[in-house]
Amino acid sequence: MSYEKVKEYFDSVGLSDRVVIRGHVGDTVENAAQAIGCSPAHIAKTMSFMQNDKPALVVMAGDAKVNNAKYKSIFHQKAIMIPGEQVETLIGHIPGAVCPFAINEGVKVYLDVSLKRFEIVYTAGGSVNSTIQLTLGELEKHCASANWVDVCKGWYVNEDE
Repeated sequence: MSYEKVKEYFDSVGLSDRVVIRGHVGDTVENAAQAIGCSPAHIAKTMSFMQNDKPALVVMAGDAKVNNAKYKSIFHQKAIMIPGEQVETLIGHIPGAVCPFAINEGVKVYLDVSLKRFEIVYTAGGSVNSTIQLTLGELEKHCASANWVDVCKGWYVNEDE
C-alpha cells in the first residue's frame, strides 16, 4: 500500500512519470545505484530516527553517514535509529522502501546538506523495487516539512573525519 500512496501523491502533482517500478532494486544504496545506473552518492537515502519519542527522517546522499557529534549538536540528543520492525508503523513505509513522501502525519523530514552537490537525486518510491528521480528543488518541495541540516560525514572530497 505504501507504493500506491507515493504513486497517488506524485500523480496529484503531475510527476507520476518519475515513479518507476524496476525489476530489482534491493535494499542497499549500492543495489539501487546499480539498478538505476547512477553513482551511489546520487541515491537520496532516507534514514528513520526517534527524536524526543517522535519519528523523524533524515534524507542524505548515498555516500554519507551520520556523524553522531553533528547530529547531537543539531537535535540535542544522540542519533537513535528506529528498529526495523517499527519503521512501517511509525513512518508508513517498510525498511528498504522508506522515502520522504506519503509518510505518516507528524513525521518530521530533514534534508542533509550532503545532497546539495547534486542537481538530480533518486529516492525509494515506497516499495523495494520502485525509485523516483527528482531535482534537488523538487525533492525539497515535495518533502513534508523539510528543513536543511548538516549531520553527516564521509561525503566531503577531502574530509579528514
